[in-house]
Amino acid sequence: MTGRDLAALPKAHLHLHFTGSMRLRTLRELAAERSIRLPRSLTDDEALSVEPTRRGWFRFQRQYDTARAVVDSEAAMRRIVREAAEDDAAEGSGRLELQVDPTSYAPFVGGITPALEIVLDEAERAERATGVSLGIVVAASRTRHPLDARTLARLAVRHAGRVVGFGLSNDERRGATAEFAGAFRIAREAGLLSVPHGGELLGPMHVAQVVDHLGPHRLGHGVRSAEDPALLERIVAAGIGLEVCPASNAALGVVAAPELVPLRALLDAGAQVALGADDPLLFGSRLVDQYRTARAMGIDDAGLAALAASSIRLSAAPAAVQERLLAGVREWLSGPVPPLPPGGPGRTAER
Repeated sequence: MTGRDLAALPKAHLHLHFTGSMRLRTLRELAAERSIRLPRSLTDDEALSVEPTRRGWFRFQRQYDTARAVVDSEAAMRRIVREAAEDDAAEGSGRLELQVDPTSYAPFVGGITPALEIVLDEAERAERATGVSLGIVVAASRTRHPLDARTLARLAVRHAGRVVGFGLSNDERRGATAEFAGAFRIAREAGLLSVPHGGELLGPMHVAQVVDHLGPHRLGHGVRSAEDPALLERIVAAGIGLEVCPASNAALGVVAAPELVPLRALLDAGAQVALGADDPLLFGSRLVDQYRTARAMGIDDAGLAALAASSIRLSAAPAAVQERLLAGVREWLSGPVPPLPPGGPGRTAER
């Protein structure tokens, strides 16, 4: 299936993790500088694929932790932010909300406050250099104590502005969701978006717990809500956005293939959806690839433009940025459809 150039479609990228955004080349270079030997699974250019079990998640987490080990300096942190913005700019993303847990990098730069301030400072520089509007989501981990989450929520609130949201990530099977409610209350009362993960590894019951206790504005993933029509109807009625990441859902065994993510069911129910790449370093698939997956599901250019517009509206981008990007979406859709490439419809002319 062919159509307009998806890299030219203005969009917002709302589900991208800090270390997981790293370029493979950057990972290799940083590892070589530190004499760190990377496992073959991180250097063979093959996307991660695991079984949907605790063992499978452990494999994913082990690779993520290995990649994170090379990010041990201010220079490395700044490089990741800058390159994430550059890569998004190349894919037509005019708004990036990058998620980071500063706890992971604090030992190398003097604490969680300096770690976050490095990211924020570089985000400002990268925004000026690339034209991509950048917001930062501070994320707590389910594997740590809920009091740690409160500490991070207060840190996020102190930097509200460039920090636009507060999240909760890592293995959904760890921790009790209700115990993180206090941290999210701190963030919401200060005007930050509540953007916890939910509905990826666990099903509708877990999604309901996240909705009940954490008051999300957006759900990281949320695809399992499609299994419970009443819950999905509740999510739609509440205006909760869903950050859908087809490639990572397939890689982690939530679905057998990216094209089997229930994107159509979510859209048909009226859900607001923003496509995201999650951790392209491990999953081998960036933002435009998620739109290609949607196109492979049979979603036409009008539907893809609607997805892009939804991502922009769900973002915390300033009104002027949203208006500019939405105008770009309309312009993209009004433009001509390119002719079929040589060789017929089996080949695509996209970059």
